[in-house]
Amino acid sequence: MRLYLASTSPARRALLAQTGIEPVLVAPGVDEDAAVASAAASLGRELTGPELVALLAVAKASAVADAPVAGSPVDGFVFGGDSAFEVEGVLYGKPHDPAVARERWRQMLAAGGGTLWSGHCVIDRRRAVDAPGSQPGGAGRAGTVPPVRTVDASGGGPLGLAASFADVAPGGSGLVASGDRVVAVDSAVLTFADDMSPEEIDAYVATGEPLEVAGAFTIDGRAAAYITRIDGAPSAVVGLSLPVLRSMLLRGFGVAWHDLWAL
Repeated sequence: MRLYLASTSPARRALLAQTGIEPVLVAPGVDEDAAVASAAASLGRELTGPELVALLAVAKASAVADAPVAGSPVDGFVFGGDSAFEVEGVLYGKPHDPAVARERWRQMLAAGGGTLWSGHCVIDRRRAVDAPGSQPGGAGRAGTVPPVRTVDASGGGPLGLAASFADVAPGGSGLVASGDRVVAVDSAVLTFADDMSPEEIDAYVATGEPLEVAGAFTIDGRAAAYITRIDGAPSAVVGLSLPVLRSMLLRGFGVAWHDLWAL
């Protein structure tokens, strides 16, 4: 069973490969800034962290789901993901510029930490589905990934399904289903070292690592030494929450995680 990854992120691909899944990588070609700006203009306000990552995850998965891949229709599941880091109510995307990255690190250290929001969307594009395996799975134990809520996407206005995550608190998660797709938001609360010096910030930014990642850091790289605590799934900080993705497939489509392994 194929999993199409609507992303060219090496981190997301590596996460899936570590668990035995070899995804088909497809660049979604989504103008993220335009999508967020359009939704914010329609709402008359800025998007919250959960809304933003859910909106972009849906946009990326949708862009790939009905497009030909290598000349053939998609046959399997399509996954789209997005991440944003929030510090004291301010959302940080990719800094791109070294000066911006240095300033963000100063702000993050002054705050002591922040919340990493991770958006997920899975769209079912299997061309042949066995009826018994297509039924949703169970709700799971209390305190783990929450159950899937069935919602009407048309009721979310310009946000669509992303409107369902307005009440997700830092450290929490949520899953919703509508038709052929399941959308989820997970979060992890991070604490940074309280003794990181300006010289360390300069040295880290000079590596170029933080310039093209949400929040200007990667836990699976050089910045790991500056993060003292993570409350949440570590994989969510890297790029996608593996426990949440597993639950989306199982509870939304009745598909076991090992069915996607590349054996």
